[in-house]
Amino acid sequence: MGNFSRQMRLSSALLKRLQSQRRTVAAVNVSGSRSFTTTEGHRPTIVHKRSLDILHDPWFNKGTAFSMTERDRLDLRGLLPPNVMTSEQQIERFMADLKRLQLSARDGPSDTNSLAKWRILNRLHDRNETMYYKVLIDNIEEYAPIVYTPTVGLVCQKYSGLFRRPRGMYFSAADRGEMMSMVYNWPADQVDMIVVTDGSRILGLGDLGVQGIGIAIGKLDLYVAAAGINPQRVLPVMIDVGTNNEKLLDDPLYLGLQEHRLDGEEYIAVIDEFMEAVFTRWPHVIVQFEDFQSKWAFKLLQRYRNNYRMFNDDVQGTAGVALAGLLGAVRAQGRPMIDFPKMKIVVAGAGSAGIGVLNAARKTMARMLGDTEVAFESARSQFWVVDANGLITEARENIDPDARPFARKVKETERQGLTEGAKLVEVVQQVKPDVLLGLSAVGGLFSKEVLEALKGSTSTRPAIFAMSNPTKNGNGHVGHSNQANNMFLFPGIGLGTLLSGSKIVSDGMLQAAAECLAAYMTEEEVLQGIIYPSISRIRDITKEVAAAVITEAIEEDLAEGYREMDARELYKLNQDEIRTYVMNNMWSPEYPTLVYQKD
Repeated sequence: MGNFSRQMRLSSALLKRLQSQRRTVAAVNVSGSRSFTTTEGHRPTIVHKRSLDILHDPWFNKGTAFSMTERDRLDLRGLLPPNVMTSEQQIERFMADLKRLQLSARDGPSDTNSLAKWRILNRLHDRNETMYYKVLIDNIEEYAPIVYTPTVGLVCQKYSGLFRRPRGMYFSAADRGEMMSMVYNWPADQVDMIVVTDGSRILGLGDLGVQGIGIAIGKLDLYVAAAGINPQRVLPVMIDVGTNNEKLLDDPLYLGLQEHRLDGEEYIAVIDEFMEAVFTRWPHVIVQFEDFQSKWAFKLLQRYRNNYRMFNDDVQGTAGVALAGLLGAVRAQGRPMIDFPKMKIVVAGAGSAGIGVLNAARKTMARMLGDTEVAFESARSQFWVVDANGLITEARENIDPDARPFARKVKETERQGLTEGAKLVEVVQQVKPDVLLGLSAVGGLFSKEVLEALKGSTSTRPAIFAMSNPTKNGNGHVGHSNQANNMFLFPGIGLGTLLSGSKIVSDGMLQAAAECLAAYMTEEEVLQGIIYPSISRIRDITKEVAAAVITEAIEEDLAEGYREMDARELYKLNQDEIRTYVMNNMWSPEYPTLVYQKD
């Protein structure tokens, strides 16, 4: 892009072009092979503020890392200590402070160390966004559980008390008819990724109303850290349609609408208006739905998925991660992958996550069996679903429509010595499954008795997936994070969809993501029982998943390109070039040179 002095001489028209934070160019060199360049983090950034305004803006603030020339150019001389520090020195100071302060930051004896860490990280986020993401990326294994599950659940529960600075946007039932104009209150002209929730089913904690915004913020932190989505182009959103949580309705300090939730057509009208508004302003944005209660999760997914770039992580992301694990379990048992349709799977949980996993696994089994209607029906018989009321059979009254396809036939269950409502331990004893999969908000399901029963499995190496959200929910017990984390997939699905330019997130793209994750582990690792990678490898995992999603979009003729990479060039790329394309479009937390320009 030339040296700095040349940049300063650029005309006003050219300077405005620098406001775009990332450009990726596919160029054909003299030899005919493609090379890829990116200017992300290596080009000056135009700012329209100086002095204290810069120091108070977390997007541009570098603190003591401002060089002396920048201090002069931006009127910062005298507003900072004289010693210029490197970003590495800043992080070293911050980490030392974090270790020292995490106990003193606790808000009384009920506050946990993890929440204290969240408070300190949040303060850093408020004052220096680049440094915040640098700390998060460099320490992802330690801090992912702080900014996301399980700590984010506690943050959401306490959010009214923790609220200091607004982050994201809030659309409420009181804003009906105003959302199209409201979206223009957000300062970013380009938004790549939105995570939206209505707060109705936050993790395993139930209805937290407007406090659910914390889950959208945490999820987008991981999109930035894992997928390299530019933090200036993400938007957390809360759609506040009220709450049915009586405790919040009676709380004078609650920040949301203190009225019961909208339902039916009124509810759908609010979501419809929101979707129309955000896609009108940002036609290429991707919207991820997060923690909507089961009765709406599937309906909204089916309503929007063929017309908008959107997906539901609870339904589709969880299903993909579980499917990758199930395929890995086949490998770990020393069996060929084609044996997957023979696996007997007991699922504890029939909410949106559980049903999403069942649908994805059933489709995969059917595809392996020839992808016919007969194969699809045959695959149904490999699942036994147990919810809070026990085994689901066709004898049950008022079966949830989404769970109905997996209800066992009465005669079938009788032959196995089971009845409607049979307990989980009975089902495990009689079915002798290859896999026990937990996707429920109910704690303590996998008791010692259940695990003892699994010893009778016909498999030499039965697999246990305890994928329920590990959060505290009033019973005094605290679970711990496990390796089957949606974080392995949703960043790559989002990034791959963005870079492919596909207008929808197809089943094939989701399947490609799951199969990529299943294949990520080496044969040696899988045979040792390691079927999910370490979170420390998340940037590389995301790169591979995104590349797989792009490849599938190309094969389905859905890819339309992204920015300078048009569809024609994208379709010419080989696998290595697609990976390079992905890697060059992943934002990294580096301080850019700042150039002041008057409005």
